[in-house]
Amino acid sequence: MNDTHPAGNGPPGVLTVADVLALPVLADGQPQVVTGVPHLDRPVGWVHITELTDPASFLKGGELVLTTGMPLPDDAAGVQRYVDELADVGAAALVIELVRRYHRPPDALVNACRLRGLPLVTLAKDVNFLEVTQVVHALILGGQAEAMRRTQRIHEMFTALTLRGAGPEEVVRAAAEMCGRTVVLENLVHQALICEPSGGTVEEALTGWEQRSRATGANDPTAAYGPAGWLTAPVEYQGERWGRVVMLPARTDGPVFGPEDITVLERTAMALTVARLIHSTPWERAAHRNALRDLVDQRHRSAGDARARCAALGLPTARTRFVAILVDLRAGGGGTEPEARLLQELRTAGIPGLVGELAPDRIGILLALRPSQLWRPIVERLCRTALSLAPQAVVSVGSEITELSDTARSFREAARVAEATPPGQPLPPDRSFHELCDIGLPRLLYALREDTRIQEYAEQQLGRLIDHDTQHGTDLLTTLRHYLDAAGNKTTAARRGALSRETMYQRLRSIERLLDRDLESGAQRTELHAALTALDVLRAQ
Repeated sequence: MNDTHPAGNGPPGVLTVADVLALPVLADGQPQVVTGVPHLDRPVGWVHITELTDPASFLKGGELVLTTGMPLPDDAAGVQRYVDELADVGAAALVIELVRRYHRPPDALVNACRLRGLPLVTLAKDVNFLEVTQVVHALILGGQAEAMRRTQRIHEMFTALTLRGAGPEEVVRAAAEMCGRTVVLENLVHQALICEPSGGTVEEALTGWEQRSRATGANDPTAAYGPAGWLTAPVEYQGERWGRVVMLPARTDGPVFGPEDITVLERTAMALTVARLIHSTPWERAAHRNALRDLVDQRHRSAGDARARCAALGLPTARTRFVAILVDLRAGGGGTEPEARLLQELRTAGIPGLVGELAPDRIGILLALRPSQLWRPIVERLCRTALSLAPQAVVSVGSEITELSDTARSFREAARVAEATPPGQPLPPDRSFHELCDIGLPRLLYALREDTRIQEYAEQQLGRLIDHDTQHGTDLLTTLRHYLDAAGNKTTAARRGALSRETMYQRLRSIERLLDRDLESGAQRTELHAALTALDVLRAQ
């Protein structure tokens, strides 16, 4: 029983002493609370009318006791014994009518109730006790029936989730929606793997998660624990514990949970056990993957949410540098093994980070580094692992960042590098990965090869020359290539093409006429060089 809860604000669906006193059938008697004001949130399970000197022998606890005061002993010791018996059995409150025997509550009764924390309520006017019992009992029974219907709906919902093989994310989401409270799944080292906030933000729910979680202790039954009053339930199978599911108290009404909340959390734990058995992906790996995808797709509501979620997964976020790595396995190198191996390699190296599949055959890695830590040796180590699994893999790296909110930009850069890397592209001489500085004109145009504007440009610049070669069996396009590669040096171009200078001059004049270009112009040579590079890229597809 929560003695600190505000009067009248008991768990949802539970009738409290304060609720009963507010009913018109009792309000007409002008009730006045003499003692026990902090305890008016006690649930009322039944109403008992008594004129006995020992009513406690007929009670089970939770009753609102109605009396005219006629059976009260005359001596203080007898009154104390009367109150002690009511308090010991767990009576919700004592209501005495000040009409027949008393016109003010006896001091001995007030003192005894105050000593035992039993709410004492006086009625200044005559009240029909039978009518009170009829009204309250109808409300209690109606509430019990509705509670049973709600409990049945909870069981049906979780049964449906289990039958269709729902994953852990869907199970936790359903629990949060059912109870309107934040629900979190954590593993054995107090990392928050899944968080479904309700009525708040991820940042509010997960900030300082590990410390707060450890403060609740390790608990077995479903119950509220710790200074914050979390409701927790273990997730386990055949004695092996995998983690626990946590329900956080609502911010508005304090750490109070009703029977339905407990039912929801217990069924959540059961459904998570089934989900763990039928879904092969470990929870931690799925949590990494989902967190990484949310960072890349910028799905967090705020930068604070992103930091809190990653920190709750064990990723350092303060005074940390981040580097985005993209491992493109190229078709045929996929499956779950590369993701698992790369994560294991990162753990072996003792480097915190997130690893997850972002798309088929494409794995993302976010390194979290100390201010002075070098990232290139770590990337080289991951490259060796990736290339051992898929020799055709391409590893690309985005720029270094200091804020998690910039993760999407760093991964976009890594993706652009990967897109600009043709099959068989030689690695730089000093490393096993590609980065932005490697992208020259050919690789830029390769990345843009499917853009029709590039295709149109190449055709507009060189189409007439290609058509002439096709129709007349000439090879002016090769001559143009030698000339442009020689930066306009005709002698060098003639030597490369095994032509005499006179033949070279003649062919260059033909090219100028066909293309309507001045090959002495540096700008026009640049335009033709870009078009020729684009043509090479398009033909190489």
